[in-house]
Amino acid sequence: TSAALALLGGSVAALVVWKWLGKKMIQKKIEEARRTRDEGMKKMAKAVQQFREQVPSVQTDAILSLPLLELTRRLQEGSLSPRTVLYTYLEKALEVTQQTNCLRHFIPECEEQLQEIQRRTEKGLLYGVPVSIKDHIGHKGHLATCGLVQGLGTLMEEDSVLVKVLKKQGAIPFAMTNVPQSLFSYECSNPIFGQTLNPLNLRRGPGGSSGGEGALIAGGGSILGIGSDLGGSIRLPSSFCGLCGLKPTAERLRWVLCPSNPARVPCALGPMARDVDSLALCMKALLCQEMFQLDPTVPPIPFNEQVYSSSTPLRVGYYDTDGYFPLPPCMRRAVKDTRRALQAAGHQLVLFSPPRVPYAVTELFLKTFFADGGRAWLDVFTGDIVDPVLKPQVNSCKMPRPVKKLLALLLKPLQFLLLLKLKEIAMISTCRSVKEMWNHQHQIQLYRSQFISQWKELQLDVVLCPVLGPAFTTGYPGKLLTAVSSTMLYNLLNFPAGVVPVSTVTEADEEELKLYKGCCDDPWDRTLKQAVSGAVGMPVAVQCVALPWQDELCLRFMKEVETLSRDQ
Repeated sequence: TSAALALLGGSVAALVVWKWLGKKMIQKKIEEARRTRDEGMKKMAKAVQQFREQVPSVQTDAILSLPLLELTRRLQEGSLSPRTVLYTYLEKALEVTQQTNCLRHFIPECEEQLQEIQRRTEKGLLYGVPVSIKDHIGHKGHLATCGLVQGLGTLMEEDSVLVKVLKKQGAIPFAMTNVPQSLFSYECSNPIFGQTLNPLNLRRGPGGSSGGEGALIAGGGSILGIGSDLGGSIRLPSSFCGLCGLKPTAERLRWVLCPSNPARVPCALGPMARDVDSLALCMKALLCQEMFQLDPTVPPIPFNEQVYSSSTPLRVGYYDTDGYFPLPPCMRRAVKDTRRALQAAGHQLVLFSPPRVPYAVTELFLKTFFADGGRAWLDVFTGDIVDPVLKPQVNSCKMPRPVKKLLALLLKPLQFLLLLKLKEIAMISTCRSVKEMWNHQHQIQLYRSQFISQWKELQLDVVLCPVLGPAFTTGYPGKLLTAVSSTMLYNLLNFPAGVVPVSTVTEADEEELKLYKGCCDDPWDRTLKQAVSGAVGMPVAVQCVALPWQDELCLRFMKEVETLSRDQ
């Protein structure tokens, strides 16, 4: 007996030591990654300082204030040099990241790319434009971490297709931006590189998962960024940071698979910028022969300038609530104000009710993501520290299935525990067999057909609808996972959807928020109220949607909304 006890004691001690060593190893990797990042920033600062000494008379503010179309015109004609523009943006990016922690890494190869484009005889559409890219968009010689420790070991052996095309068009990728851990959150925080803040209000987050992009562009440190969108990851940061952002039809550009996306929900890549014309120019540059040759799975459909430039009146469907997650009063006001402006401008407005949104979000979208009960998602956290924001979801996935079922049964009748119930639904609704998974995919196709039929019956060109906002106080996104139903819906449908800022939160909005009851004035609704309160002056946006492959029409509608909101 004593021998058995000694063996057991020894095993327990060995396990404790093994776990301790594992944690030390993780901490060492994290510290190394932070050190590498800091050294990169110092190199960046040194390069900027050297440039400043060589060219002391640069009109920094004048360059930073130029819209992308004007900047490209001056770069093309030669009245501005790519070198001056690059170092001006590098300097500003350093300033913005010191305030917001938005940069994951500086790309020192940008100096080589600068030399290379200046030797070319042919200037691309983005000649000399500094571009920032999201953490997981592969750049040769750099990591694609997704905020995970397991992503710290492997450097990319070559540029991703998208980066190759950007470079071919003369753009200069100069920085990689921070993301939430595993990309499955709209709180831009991970245990390696920390929390990113909103430059418009440092008590609030920039949204996610393209939150580093949102913060950098909104702070003025980048003029054009590339994000990705799996459930709203371009559109939420655009809404929170007052930017324009487009989630194209996923297959329109080379799309990427995320390690945290085992269910293969299409992860669309798309541009983020300060105005719609910038998005259109970026899409035009990317949809070129180079893209179609490098990736034969991308349909060879060049950008349709005629559709984007058209001024034909549109037939616009609209709704200000999806019947699932009631948004704050300011976001619904934005839709109403935009609807009136569109009507006054000669467009036809038609009320549209998206079908069965609660079913689409919980039973279709989240069930696709958690088809295996979240097991593949949990695998990405192996040998990692879980960010506090994600702990509720991670713990939920770790629960044995019988416990989940029992919890769902107990919580079903309890209205006041709606938040917990809805968090659990995503984890419980799993596909238990291959046959069930096939049927699930079939149900998605049926829903998509029903949605398109309803759209066609009303003879709509586009749809105007709300997007989640204004920017949440940090710490709240993790408590409101399913609040992003407004954006998730169009990932499920794979429709192009973009966000345009149209207003800011007013004192009247804030007063109306005090009366907000949401769906049933439960803890969930009250949490949303706390998350957005005190946001006077923060951006308020709307969402613009078109049918699949009508990306240019979506942009054309966004441009119309932008023009009308600026006129107002």
